[in-house]
Amino acid sequence: MEQHSLTDKPTRALVVLEGQIRECFARVVYSHKTHEKCADILLVRLARLKISQILLSGITTGGFVAAILGSKEPAAVLGVVVSTALLVLTAYTKNYDLGELAQKHRHAASDLWLIREQYLSLLTDLHTGSLDLAELQRRRDALLDSLHGVYSGAPSTTVEAYRKAQRALKRLEDMTFAEDEIDAFLPKELKRGQGAARSIAASPNSS
Repeated sequence: MEQHSLTDKPTRALVVLEGQIRECFARVVYSHKTHEKCADILLVRLARLKISQILLSGITTGGFVAAILGSKEPAAVLGVVVSTALLVLTAYTKNYDLGELAQKHRHAASDLWLIREQYLSLLTDLHTGSLDLAELQRRRDALLDSLHGVYSGAPSTTVEAYRKAQRALKRLEDMTFAEDEIDAFLPKELKRGQGAARSIAASPNSS
């Protein structure tokens, strides 16, 4: 049976705590991206509904004008059918405010972005050893409370949005950056790519 000394306990506790924080971080990354995709889907749907309403209004008006000018029965039937469809669309947009729902998803995504970055900072602090175990646990619990508050007020997400988020994160690598990509935004003193490594190695102060 494997033996552990008492000095192993803090290290093992940190490993377990890191595993939990990493899982929470990954879930928040997915939740943030899924809410963004939900907002995008709803805004596209809203735009299509608005265009449909405009087109149906035009067809309805044209049908009734044609009926008045002489082409009575076919134009009147067309006008009734299209105006009924327009009424259904109008009732749908009145009962389901897609714009407001999209805004709620945007707001949830904004809150989750902050918590995502806080989890990332917590993982960084864990690795640098700047915080003790008790402080790490306190911050973890505070983040869980913040997450509960966001999820309680956030609208439900959809399978379609989750799949789009999964594709963006896994295949399009929305959260992944190469060293050179990060270096492009930084001054030369903070670069870490291959070019920066060669520059540092060639520096007169390097040993």
